[in-house]
Order: sequence, then C-alpha cells, then structure tokens
Amino acid sequence: MKEKTVVVNDKMQQGYRYRLAEPMGKNFAEDFRPELTPKEMLELGVFGGKYMTDCRKEFPADWFAKAKLCSQRHDPALNCFGVNASQPLSVWRKKGWIHPADPRGWFQWYCRYYMGRRLPEEDRRQIIRWKAIQRHISQIKKYCPQGDLSCRPRQRQAVLHWAYDSRKI
Repeated sequence: MKEKTVVVNDKMQQGYRYRLAEPMGKNFAEDFRPELTPKEMLELGVFGGKYMTDCRKEFPADWFAKAKLCSQRHDPALNCFGVNASQPLSVWRKKGWIHPADPRGWFQWYCRYYMGRRLPEEDRRQIIRWKAIQRHISQIKKYCPQGDLSCRPRQRQAVLHWAYDSRKI
C-alpha cells in the first residue's frame, strides 16, 4: 500500500494532517471488531444527521451517497430508531472524551481508523471505550424480546452510534 497523507480543513480543524498507514477497513486491532462500517452507520442514520456535514472531502464520496444528513440542525427523525440518543459536544468535552486529534469524538476517530490512520495510544483508549458499550447491549438483551426494535429505542440508537448493529439484538 502506498502511504497517503490526508489534510483536513473543515469547521473544526484547519491544516490537520494524518497519515494512512493501513488499507481502508483492514488490519484492525485484534480486539476491535465493529459490526458496522462508517458508511453503513451514516446510511442507517446516526447523530441526528448533523455529524459529518462539513467534512465530506476527507472521506470517500460513497460514504455519503445514501447518508441521512441534515446540515441545518440535529434531527432525531433521521436516526435509525427515530430518537435522540446523543449528548452535546460540550458534555463530551467536559467528561474528557475528546482527543485533540479528533474534535468531533469517537465516530470521527472510528472513521479515520477505518480509513487507515493509526495513533496507538488513542486507538487503545477508544477501543476500550467501544468495548464498554457492551453493558448497554447486555441491558437490551436482558430486558427486550429478541428482535423487538421498539424496545429501548434510545439505548439501541446509542449502541448503533458505536458501530454495534443493535437491529440484530
């Protein structure tokens, strides 16, 4: 694979550069096995459609071909489960969940990781956070009949935001 450098210029980052060290969608950490790709997540509807509306140039165009997006506002109706399952970015910052390289949070990290960027320490931190979502999956399994997508829709949407396919629980 020929290495490529990506230069980011959007509303939240100007002149940020990163190197793609791995082929897209390949060579993930052994303990990181997301069930959905960024493209699939965007097509299903995540983050009220507001996420990623100003940074399309950074990612493959086909990720956005069927994406449910709304550049004007966060619209929960665009989410797969039609509910709001997001916290404001200000909450993420206050809790220390935001790394300077990825000012939009976990999903931005995942998109860049999927593309082939590797930041070993940050990758490890984000994978630990991804694994922690298992507690929500356990709750859905415990309290919802299998396949009942109307049961715990907010929790299902939140799980979907972390690349777990909560439609299959």
